[in-house]
Amino acid sequence: MRPHKRTGTVYLVGAGPGDPELITVRGLNAIRTADALVYDRLVHPALLDEAPARAERIYAGKAPGSVAMEQADIERLLVHLAHRHERVVRLKGGDPFVFGRGGEEALTLREAGIAFEIVPGISSSIAAPAYAGIPVTHRERARGFTVVTGHTCRPDEMPDWAALARATTLIVLMGLGRLREIAGGLLANGLSAETPVAVISRAATAQQETVGGTLATIAERAAHLASPATIVIGEVAAIHERLAWYDTSDTAGIERMRAPFSDHLVALSA
Repeated sequence: MRPHKRTGTVYLVGAGPGDPELITVRGLNAIRTADALVYDRLVHPALLDEAPARAERIYAGKAPGSVAMEQADIERLLVHLAHRHERVVRLKGGDPFVFGRGGEEALTLREAGIAFEIVPGISSSIAAPAYAGIPVTHRERARGFTVVTGHTCRPDEMPDWAALARATTLIVLMGLGRLREIAGGLLANGLSAETPVAVISRAATAQQETVGGTLATIAERAAHLASPATIVIGEVAAIHERLAWYDTSDTAGIERMRAPFSDHLVALSA
């Protein structure tokens, strides 16, 4: 009787948002020892360069109006790769379990008898506001926050606007294209037109741009922004102008700030 072939392990890794230095040491080590790498659209190219030259690299990204690979195909691919390789890395922007469909992929792997490990990443839901100088919680202004996906803000799948309007701080991911509908839904359910709003585009990159306004004005003010974008609604959004610290026009200054952390990261992950 032929012995059962042992399958490899799939690592569901969160790459964090934008800046590749925001990945965890555990995540970086997984990339550096990968036999195969399945990556998303928002993964920084510098992280792909950390994988061994021999590693198989497969793009499985999704963008508005463009899908490289359907979700079911991605899940089948992970199972297939685990039968061929010892270490497979599924690399996602942000965190794999925060609107990253990592839960679906992990369930598929479990059903297929494939070993897996979850490597959490920094979610853009908290990182993007932080890079814009917006604390999602504040002792005097916000004792909690709610995170939702903008994909539900459409006519055939409308969210509970009344419940969202009660959130102390509301953070919407993937909602830039529906910003007008989001603002309208909240206004119709009791939020003031003067409620502060901030939209952070391409957070933690050299192209980061933050636009502030109110529920009444934000759709027009942010119309020029590019995705990915994070929307912050609530009193804390107004703090942006006082705490903005990430000046993307000062490239040299940003590099000087990063240098010690780069050296430390290399030492930790060696």
